[in-house]
Amino acid sequence: MRIFDPHIHMTSRTTGDYEAMYAAGVRALVEPAFWLGQPRTSVGSFTDYFDALIGWERFRASQFGIRHHCTIALNPKEANDPRCTGVLDVLPRYLAKDGVVAVGEVGYDSMTPEEDHAFARQLELAREHELPVLVHTPHRDKLSGTKRTLDVVRESGLAPERVVVDHLNEVTAGLVADSGCWMGFSIYPDTKMDETRMVAILREYGLDRMIVNSAADWGRSDPLKTLYTGQAMLAAGYTESDVDTVLWGNPVAFYGQSGRLTLDPLPGFTGEAQTYQGNSVLRGARP
Repeated sequence: MRIFDPHIHMTSRTTGDYEAMYAAGVRALVEPAFWLGQPRTSVGSFTDYFDALIGWERFRASQFGIRHHCTIALNPKEANDPRCTGVLDVLPRYLAKDGVVAVGEVGYDSMTPEEDHAFARQLELAREHELPVLVHTPHRDKLSGTKRTLDVVRESGLAPERVVVDHLNEVTAGLVADSGCWMGFSIYPDTKMDETRMVAILREYGLDRMIVNSAADWGRSDPLKTLYTGQAMLAAGYTESDVDTVLWGNPVAFYGQSGRLTLDPLPGFTGEAQTYQGNSVLRGARP
C-alpha cells in the first residue's frame, strides 16, 4: 500500500513517527501551517515557523524516505489576534517557494469578522499565485460554518475543484459533495472521524474527490490512521486499486494542481550523516 498523507502536522511528531510511517507505506505528505497550541506574539514567530516548514522539516522527512510538502497561511484561530494579522503581508513571499503546494489552513474558527477578512484575502492570494486551497471548517457549529465556508468560496471566484474543505463528517459531507469542492476527512482515535465511519462515507458518496488524512497534531492523534483506513477499506471489500485511489491518486491529483509536487522515490533511513544548516537527525557517534 502506498500512501500520500495530505494533511499531517509533522512538526509535532518524532523521528520515530517518520520511521513508522515509512514502514507503513507513506512516501509523501503535505504539512499545513496551523496553530501550535501556544499563541504566537508576533509576525516573526510565523516567519520562523514557515522557514522551518520549507527547510528543516522537509529535510527531516527526506532522511526517512518521505517527500515533504507544505501549505502556508494565517490560520483561522490566529486571524483574530492583531499581533498576528500582519503576516498576511508576508505570505506572498512564502507562497512562491518550492514545496509550497497550497494556501492553507484557512477558513473559520469562531466565524468572526476578522476571520471573514483573513479568509477572503487568502483566497485572493491563492488565485494570484495559482495555488489550490486547504480550508479548515470550525469545530463548533460545524454545519453553519461549512455552509458559510462554501458561500465564501463561491464568492471568491475560485474553481471548486481547486478547493478541499477539510474536517468533514456525516453532517457536512453532502454539502461539500454538492459544491464540487474536494472533501477532506481527518481520521482521529477519538474525535472527528474514524476509519469505520470513513468507509461508510465512501460507500455513500463514492471515491471521487475524497481526501483522507491523519492530521496527527499535538493532541491525541495517530500518524498511521491513513494506513488503518486503507485496511478498513480492504476489509469492507474495496480493491487495492480503490485504496490506491483514495490514499495516493486523489491527493496527488488535488495538490498536483500546484505544479510543485515532488514524488520521485527516496531511500528509507540510511544512517548517513547528512546535515541541514549544520544539523543532522543523527545523535551521537556510532561505535
